[in-house]
Amino acid sequence: MLEAFLNSTISMATPILLAALGELLVERAGIINIGIEGAMLAASFFGLAAAYFTGSLALGLIAAVGAAVAMNAILAVLVVNLAVNQVVAGTALDILAVGLTGVFYRRMFGITGKAFMVRSMPRVALGPLAGLPVVGKPFFDQNALVYLAFAMVPAVAWLVGRTRYGLRLRAAGENPAAADALGLGVYALRWQALVAAGVMSGLAGAFLTLAYANTFVENITAGRGFVALAVVIVGRWNPWGLVAASLLFGAATALQFGLQALGTAVPYQLFLALPYALTLVVLAGFGGGVDAPSALGEPYSRSS
Repeated sequence: MLEAFLNSTISMATPILLAALGELLVERAGIINIGIEGAMLAASFFGLAAAYFTGSLALGLIAAVGAAVAMNAILAVLVVNLAVNQVVAGTALDILAVGLTGVFYRRMFGITGKAFMVRSMPRVALGPLAGLPVVGKPFFDQNALVYLAFAMVPAVAWLVGRTRYGLRLRAAGENPAAADALGLGVYALRWQALVAAGVMSGLAGAFLTLAYANTFVENITAGRGFVALAVVIVGRWNPWGLVAASLLFGAATALQFGLQALGTAVPYQLFLALPYALTLVVLAGFGGGVDAPSALGEPYSRSS
């Protein structure tokens, strides 16, 4: 029972953590990316479609990343080059992704999505550790995307907090005008952050369809992109905090599955709402008191 709970927790936390790490880079550069949900959704569909038609999970991953990067590139043109309101632009891309994936899904596979399934990404057991009781399978017998998500945490922490590039990125998010005056290239830094976040969101979307569900249903992301936004705030713009917040959401989702399996008389919709309600509670309790990047969400133009 505990092993199954831990395994579900890790699985549910992985796409949130991947997307949140990408969003951390973007927000450190001064952009708030409401379009995470759309990027993940596009990645989940086009990644699965590519894997389905080619029979290659590798090509599916490439397609997923490509779809998410394309969504973020559109966002970059709008919010970086054209200084469009970031919330409006991101919301528009979310709506665009819902429409695009819905149309292509129904066009190619019909309303029921007949036989739209692929084989799952293989698990990679880490030697004798995978045989440990209770914790072996949840922590040491997972697919490559799970290992990558958690390995990225120290890498992002080092990049943002210990490198000159991370210092430039943070400068772009704190005072873009001053950073530009010093020749740091705010536009380039923000573009780079959005492209990197697109890669991470693409992997998060791919996880949902290529490593977890092995199929696609409309709106399969189910708000996980918005949860990733909340995770960045709850995690206080710290990669290690993001891990804790992602695992909390994963545990809440795993608990929801367990409560539904009990077959109680409580309406299942209440259990479905549990992870999101918990996210709101934690956000309300721990989301304040920490300063976000000073220029976060503010349009910036060199001519201004």
